[in-house]
Amino acid sequence: MEAVAVVLLIVVFAVILKYVVIVSQGYEYTVESFGKYTRSLTPGFHILIPIFENIGAKINRKEQVLEVASQEVITKDNAMVTVNGVLFYQIQDAAKAAYQVENLDYAIMNLVMTNIRPVIGSMEMDEWLSQRNIINPKLLDVVDVATIPWGVKVTRVEIKDITPPTDLIDAMARQMKVERDKRANILEAEGLRQAEILQAEGAKQAAILDAEGKKEAAFREAEARERSAQAEAAATKMVSDAIAKGNPSALSYFLGQKYIDALQGIVTSPNEKLLMMPVDTTHVMSTVAGIAEIVKDSMAKTPKKKSGE
Repeated sequence: MEAVAVVLLIVVFAVILKYVVIVSQGYEYTVESFGKYTRSLTPGFHILIPIFENIGAKINRKEQVLEVASQEVITKDNAMVTVNGVLFYQIQDAAKAAYQVENLDYAIMNLVMTNIRPVIGSMEMDEWLSQRNIINPKLLDVVDVATIPWGVKVTRVEIKDITPPTDLIDAMARQMKVERDKRANILEAEGLRQAEILQAEGAKQAAILDAEGKKEAAFREAEARERSAQAEAAATKMVSDAIAKGNPSALSYFLGQKYIDALQGIVTSPNEKLLMMPVDTTHVMSTVAGIAEIVKDSMAKTPKKKSGE
């Protein structure tokens, strides 16, 4: 009897363990009664009705990632490209995910692959290369609406790689090189143009400054000549006054100074290669002195003539 009692206790304990269910966080279990869905079990401790209830499906309610396999797609301009992607989804209704579709992951992946073709096929190659951020929202809208009956919320759809054929990649590389060379030539031409403009502006400013300098130099030279003429006139007047007063030595000094200035000009002239000096410079000076004496005599005679009259 004791052995029977022990066996019965073991059987009862096993049955209790079978119908006691602990659901982990992030999961949800469906309960079936004679093969029919009756309710869902949320995370926590639950007890099923023995014999009448059992666990149907264990659903993961966390966000999940699904890799979308590569496939070939023809674009609007008849370019064959290879596309793959990744999808993020989360189950919102465990009962629908368990009983509305068979093999949920396979169904979502095929749904995404089916909708990639018309989305990319409606765009030209340059568009999907530069506007990938437009492709992802379009796919997300289509797939999210299609998975609502399955109790699934698609949160993101991302196109990972779009690979054109090799010959198309080579053509794109050549085109890119041509465009870069074109931009480089344009920039170089623009730089040369700016440099020529700056050089012309510099030459213009230099010419203006040079003209202003020459103008200023001419003005000062004229002013110097005017002052020199004034000084010359003053010196001549002083000599004339001295002669009129009966001092002929002033005339000798004046003529001697002119003679010395003339010799200095001949010596310093860059065009003269040979300088011929007078043989007898004392003769020249005596001539000057003679002129002075003549002037002196004439000045002496003039008052006498006036007195005789």
